[in-house]
Amino acid sequence: MVAVFTVFFLSISGNVSAQHEGHENAVEKLEKDIEKKEEKEGFDANKVIFGHILDAHEFHFFEYKGSDGKEHHVTLPLPVILYSPQKGLSVFMSSAFHHGEHEVDGYKMVGEKIVPVDPSVKVYDISLTRNVVQMMLALALLIWIMVSVAGKYKNGTKAPTGMQNAIEPVITFIRDEVAVPNLGAKADKYLPYLLTVFFFILVNNIIGLLPAAANVTGNIAFTLILAVVSFVVITVSSNKNYWSHIFNPPVPGFVKGIMIPVEVLQIITKPFALMIRLFANMMAGHVIIICLVSLIFIFAGISKGVGIGFTPVSIAFAVFIYLIEVLVAFIQAFIFTMLTAVFISQAVEEGHHEEVTHL
Repeated sequence: MVAVFTVFFLSISGNVSAQHEGHENAVEKLEKDIEKKEEKEGFDANKVIFGHILDAHEFHFFEYKGSDGKEHHVTLPLPVILYSPQKGLSVFMSSAFHHGEHEVDGYKMVGEKIVPVDPSVKVYDISLTRNVVQMMLALALLIWIMVSVAGKYKNGTKAPTGMQNAIEPVITFIRDEVAVPNLGAKADKYLPYLLTVFFFILVNNIIGLLPAAANVTGNIAFTLILAVVSFVVITVSSNKNYWSHIFNPPVPGFVKGIMIPVEVLQIITKPFALMIRLFANMMAGHVIIICLVSLIFIFAGISKGVGIGFTPVSIAFAVFIYLIEVLVAFIQAFIFTMLTAVFISQAVEEGHHEEVTHL
């Protein structure tokens, strides 16, 4: 990073000589030089990577240069819903901003953030963003699948067929390998929650692998809410033995002062681990795939021959990582569900009254 920034600033410093000019002129020249450099760079890998993993007010499919020489974006705009105590409610489509070129109803778009033109105006953005819309679609798909499968059981279907044949082994696996081993007799009580968490994460993981789709599970706000819900379930399910173990750990008295803060901290670290594990793994895979594809355009900017020669290598690695991501989609849904079951079992576990003989 030091080398990159050094080369960057040295490359633009030759055009900025402020010895005989005012500070403002030097800053203006610096900004112009940066703008020229960005124009020459052409392909912006950072923009592509962060444009995919971050939330947005539209689904962006691709862009092309028209006969007029301008870039045209093929997108699916989403509703923008803004509320301001000073201006009231504003509802319009995100396409009205024309990718940040226009102002609408006193608002402008800076990157992917909508801000008021007047800094004194306070605004609350409750828009249906890409992540929100895709999460709703995933939820609708999950409900449709489960209702369809339940309908076949209700109609007395003897042999599983179609979607039922695919879903039933997964449900059985979560019950027999996750719920029962960890929760024992209380498995049936928590099985609906564990199944909901597993399938909801899995469906969002799979949809996130589709082209132009949002990486919902790679958004820390999404994993945060899942972790908070699990934290609430764990806390509500906890019994007296769970809290006794935290505030009165079975250790010698002189160690209790150290262990109590550690035990209290683990209450928070459990959901935090759930949040970070899912977020980091799902985001990392998408970033790697985009970086591999971006290398084609980066090398093509240096030399078209190098770009063409590197294309098969980049595509091969990208496809390989993509297939691994399909596997990771199932693994991460399983790990989140398994850890949730383990944490719940620790909260509902009854105390063991054993006599310890010191020899």
